[in-house]
Amino acid sequence: MKIPMSSPDLDDADRQAVIDVINTPILSLGPRVVEFEKAFCAYTGAKYAVAVNSGTAGLHLCVRAAGIGAGDMVITTPFSFVASTNALLFENAVPIFVDVDPRTGNIDPQQVAQAAQDLSNGGKTAEKWLPRSGRPSGKLKALLPVDVFGQPAALEDILATARQYGLTVIEDSCEALGAEHKAKKAGTYGDFGIFAFYPNKQMTTGEGGLIISDDEAAVNLMRALRNQGRAPGDTWLSHTYLGYNYRLDEMSAAMGITQVKRLDAMLAKREQVAGWYAERLSEIPGLEIPIVVPDTTRMSWFVYVIRLAQAIDRTDLARRLEARGVPIRPYFLPIHLQPYMVERFGYREGDFPVTEDLGRRGVAVPFSGVMSEAQVEYVCEALRMEIAG
Repeated sequence: MKIPMSSPDLDDADRQAVIDVINTPILSLGPRVVEFEKAFCAYTGAKYAVAVNSGTAGLHLCVRAAGIGAGDMVITTPFSFVASTNALLFENAVPIFVDVDPRTGNIDPQQVAQAAQDLSNGGKTAEKWLPRSGRPSGKLKALLPVDVFGQPAALEDILATARQYGLTVIEDSCEALGAEHKAKKAGTYGDFGIFAFYPNKQMTTGEGGLIISDDEAAVNLMRALRNQGRAPGDTWLSHTYLGYNYRLDEMSAAMGITQVKRLDAMLAKREQVAGWYAERLSEIPGLEIPIVVPDTTRMSWFVYVIRLAQAIDRTDLARRLEARGVPIRPYFLPIHLQPYMVERFGYREGDFPVTEDLGRRGVAVPFSGVMSEAQVEYVCEALRMEIAG
């Protein structure tokens, strides 16, 4: 048996929605994008939504809308996909990393509060939070927490810190669509929330992303920026702002509309698959299964990441499992140790020990909402045989 790493959950309605668009002359800048945005507002309770062509594009537009510029500081996490940091670097801002909660992999809210206090006060107390090179020249402007693997960060505490120091909160919920922290949806805590719809996500539009916000002025700016900087009243060749081609096409939006309609059902299917994994993997020595903390009142399973005992050779295990038709992947590799980050900011091994430990031991197993119980059983049995012998 060969198990795919992930598979999108598509049905005939999704396919027909795309075909319906193809049978019209309007493939971009049409009514489906508007309808998709309205559907997301209805689902999340946000006042406004801005559809874009990727989660990365959404993060970048939020950075622009927050007025974050060259030399400004943003407190964020080194345990994430690189897009959360890259969106800051696009504007030459300086990411200020703090380490993460070892249970969840989410940014540690106590360290966020301490870093905000020290950086706001300046002087020697701020030094320990700064990178060795590429030092900031501006002010602390924002917090950028990431809801890792479908579990929201400690958003209530993070929001309290933001309010205390007058900081913008950009919530990267690209992995946590539908999740809830203390019964409030992920993405709705911050000034901006961002979602992404790559094929391995809880719902997909192929490629695509979306921003939610209650800030009308910021939303109007982001809508202009996604369309080459054209503000309301600009003609096709007039550009008020430096903008980008971050538009979402009509085919993707059409699929998004149908996917949102059954999002809760798809999340329930993913929860069932996660439950099958938890039941079987908890019996295998040398493995740690994901922990869902009490404040997460609804988990939105994006990937299923287990942790290996330190004595297990992850690379060798991956090779042996691949021979059985079972792919596994490291998840995540710490951002601060990526070559371009080391070169630019001088980071070293040991700077963020919890992040580095999770990066060394974390493994994503095959996961999607369309997996069968038999496939999960096959993966777990392969892991059992290769680890326990």
